[in-house]
Amino acid sequence: MPSEFDLIRQYFTRPAKRTVLGVGDDAALIRVADAQELAISTDLLLADRHFFADDDAASLGHKALAVNLSDLAAMGATPRWALLSLALPEANEQWLAQFSAGWFTLAEAHGVSLIGGDTTRGPLAISVTIMGEVARGQALRRAGAQVGDEIWVSGTLGDAALALAYLQRRIQISPHAAAAVLPRLHRPTPRVKLGQKLLGLAHSAIDISDGLLADLGHVLQASGVGAELHIDAVPLSETLRAYWHEDVARHAALAGGDDYELCFTAKAANHAAIAQLAKRLKLPLSCIGTITREPGLIVRDADHQVLDIQGSGFDHFA
Repeated sequence: MPSEFDLIRQYFTRPAKRTVLGVGDDAALIRVADAQELAISTDLLLADRHFFADDDAASLGHKALAVNLSDLAAMGATPRWALLSLALPEANEQWLAQFSAGWFTLAEAHGVSLIGGDTTRGPLAISVTIMGEVARGQALRRAGAQVGDEIWVSGTLGDAALALAYLQRRIQISPHAAAAVLPRLHRPTPRVKLGQKLLGLAHSAIDISDGLLADLGHVLQASGVGAELHIDAVPLSETLRAYWHEDVARHAALAGGDDYELCFTAKAANHAAIAQLAKRLKLPLSCIGTITREPGLIVRDADHQVLDIQGSGFDHFA
């Protein structure tokens, strides 16, 4: 039976960049570049709460890092270092090999070094802390939205939540549709490059992890403003649009969560620049509303009628 340290050496010890001292000591040592601030975020993922215990291990390794990269993307930070802690029911080497492969494939794509963590026996749980650098005083924040700003989102919304609803048998969709949306749930794409390009262009940003309405609501509350959102402007995939008549699908797009797209606000004068950025990144960026002075979120349909939309997003204690 391999020891804890054998498992760490075999599956999680690799050369670390921009690091004075990485895995293998009581603490890691890093050196932040001059004129940079350290952006830090952490997430705890629990089996059968945030993922299914029998999920593909490689996809789980990818997602565990991706959801943390998404937090840094929302700040406009450049990812650098990560800490990973695992509670495992058993030392399953096949699972560990697949999990670490999924993790390091994404980590290498974004220049992230794993510099420490912990392992123990227990119910399956994954804790990740990620750190990155951002120019001093330039980080995007939730509290920066200004009256008159346009509200933008990246990509399309709702596919991941539709996939979860399908797995939970809350909606029936075709095998073709399932194949289209399941990767959005299991292997989300963190919008790191977009976040970096929004520095100096956007006033505020947040990643959509708990649902558009909930996460936009966090921006409004932090900024002390309101918003008007146009439901017909919310970007949807062809797959989700095909099920738009289903309440579950509409809820997935507006309040489902797990999208890990960015929602950001920027002054209207930057509209053309953001449209050009979308072309350069080959990433759809959609203007879906406007920041208003009056607090609260108003959702309008194509005829400008106010809709009664209910959706508080993912409740971590439900």
